[in-house]
Amino acid sequence: MTRLRIDVHQHLVPPRYAGWLRSRGIADAGGRALPDWSTGDALAVMDRHGIATAILSISTPGVHLDPARSVDIEARARAAEMNDFAASLARAHPGRFGFFATLTLPDVDGAVAEACRALDALGADGVVLLANTHGRYLGEPEEEPLWQELDRRGAVVFVHPSTLPGPAVAGVPPFAADFLLDTTRAAYRLVQRDVLRRYPRLRIVLAHAGGFVPYASHRLAAALSVQTGRSPLELLGELSAFYFDTALSGSPAALPSLLAFARPGHVLFGSDWPYAPAIAVDYFTGALDGYAPLGEDGHARVDRLAAEALFPRLAAGA
Repeated sequence: MTRLRIDVHQHLVPPRYAGWLRSRGIADAGGRALPDWSTGDALAVMDRHGIATAILSISTPGVHLDPARSVDIEARARAAEMNDFAASLARAHPGRFGFFATLTLPDVDGAVAEACRALDALGADGVVLLANTHGRYLGEPEEEPLWQELDRRGAVVFVHPSTLPGPAVAGVPPFAADFLLDTTRAAYRLVQRDVLRRYPRLRIVLAHAGGFVPYASHRLAAALSVQTGRSPLELLGELSAFYFDTALSGSPAALPSLLAFARPGHVLFGSDWPYAPAIAVDYFTGALDGYAPLGEDGHARVDRLAAEALFPRLAAGA
C-alpha cells in the first residue's frame, strides 16, 4: 500500500518503560494489558495501513505515579528517558516517526523544563498531556506557566485520557467507556477555564474523536453558558476549535457526528496501535476507508493534509 497517512495517535511502549511500570505494580493501561511493542512491529502495522509517519506518544499512566509528590524527581528522569528514546527512534528512521514529548504534570516546573528541552533540543512535534493525573484535570490555575510556554511556541498538545478518578465498574474496562468521559471532562474544563481563548496559539488534539464532545457538544455548550454567562453559540465555536483524531472512531456511527461538528481540517487520522490491537486497527481503518460521504478530498484531509498543516515539516516537499 502506498505510504500516505500521518498517524497522530500511535503509542510506543519501550521495554524499559514497561518494566518500570511493572516494577511499580502497574501491568495495564486503562484495563488493557501493557502490549508488546517493537520498532519492527510498528513499521509493519504502518506499512499495512499506508501510514507514512506516526507521531508517537506514551499513554496513561505517564510517568508521574506518586500522587503525594508535587515535585517528582523520578518522574522527571523517566520523562527525559522516554523523550530521548523517542528522539533517537525518529533520527534512526527519518520521516517514519515523530513524537509528542512526555511531561511531568502535576509537577509544573518539571513539565515546563522538559517541554522546552524536548521541543528545542530533541525536535519533538508537540507534547502529550493526560486528561487527568491523580484526579487533577487539565485547566488548573497552577498550570498557567506551562500553557504560557506552549502558547508562546504555538505548540501542538495531544490530550490523551487516563483512568477516571474513583473506582472502576466491575466488568467495564476503563478504555471501553471511561476514557471517553475523561477526555470530555478535560475539554470541558479547558473551555470553562478559558484556556483556549487566553492562549489562542495552542493547537489541542483530543484523542478518540474527542470522547463525547462532538455528540454532546450542544449539551456541553448549554451547561458552560450557564456557568460562564457566554453565548452557547460562542462556546460551540470554541469546542469545535479542538482537533480530533479518528482512533477507534472510524465507524459509520461515530464519523457522522464528528464530521458534522469539527471544523474543516480539524479531523486527523489515528490508529491507537498497539493499545488497539491489529484487529481493531484493521476494523476501524477499514471502516474509515469505506466511508463514502467523506469523498476523495475529505479522505485526503483526514489521512494527511490536516496533519501537514499542524506539522509543516511533514508537508510534501518540505
